[in-house]
Amino acid sequence: MGEQHYWLQVHEKAKQWIQEAAQLLKESLKEQIDVEFKSSYDDLVTNMDRKIEQYLIERIHEHYPDHRIVSEEGFGDEVSSLDGIIWLLDPIDGTMNFVHQQRHFAISIGVYENGVGRVGLIKDVMADDLYHCIKGEGAYINDKRLPQLENKKLNESIIAINATWVNDNKRIDPEIMRPIARKSRGTRSYGSAAIELAYIAAGTLDAYFTMRLSPWDYGAGLILIEEVGGKATRVDGAPIDLLKQNSLLVANPGIHQEITQHIKAEIAEGKFIEKPVD
Repeated sequence: MGEQHYWLQVHEKAKQWIQEAAQLLKESLKEQIDVEFKSSYDDLVTNMDRKIEQYLIERIHEHYPDHRIVSEEGFGDEVSSLDGIIWLLDPIDGTMNFVHQQRHFAISIGVYENGVGRVGLIKDVMADDLYHCIKGEGAYINDKRLPQLENKKLNESIIAINATWVNDNKRIDPEIMRPIARKSRGTRSYGSAAIELAYIAAGTLDAYFTMRLSPWDYGAGLILIEEVGGKATRVDGAPIDLLKQNSLLVANPGIHQEITQHIKAEIAEGKFIEKPVD
């Protein structure tokens, strides 16, 4: 089996499983959802987070027993290196939205080989949109190919940023971010990193900024972004560590350069940014 045919097969299997999982989530909204707290009252987990993760992991292990899985709810494998093939899996990205709004939540699957993104899928469950790609073959929303990103400037762009980072916090001096938010045409926050990354790939958003994101949150999105010519790094321009929490700045190359230059200049003036983000 040729390499590209292999990844086509992985893509087709993952596409089938993510669609099946999305249908299970839709059906679950008709029933009582069991909600628990993890680290805090705004860090939620439901019975469906666990059910969907187990559903996907069972199928991955059955068809690809030599692949490893990094997943949010802890049913995956112990992974300490990027060697081999690794799936970065989030069963429900945007659990708060799933519980409270019943929209703007997604299933995210990113497949990497020796640290290189090969297959990415993000399913916006309630919109019934599947963003997906195979490395080197372009990115798609459903059956429509996504165009390469345009090089916009910050003052003509919509950026995704959580209000946390423009208010007092322990990870970045908010004075660094306030001028960026003011200079942009507008800001948005959807409560799901996977959806926000998919929106950037589709050109619906122009940049995404956060100081804390886990591998399962961004695994699929980074592959999509690369396929449409976007750029993704830590917020200071440093490379992303795929097995750790990272800050994240994702945008078209023009906006990415504009924002990172501003952040680096502010850091040089003495404003703080926590490094590394753990």
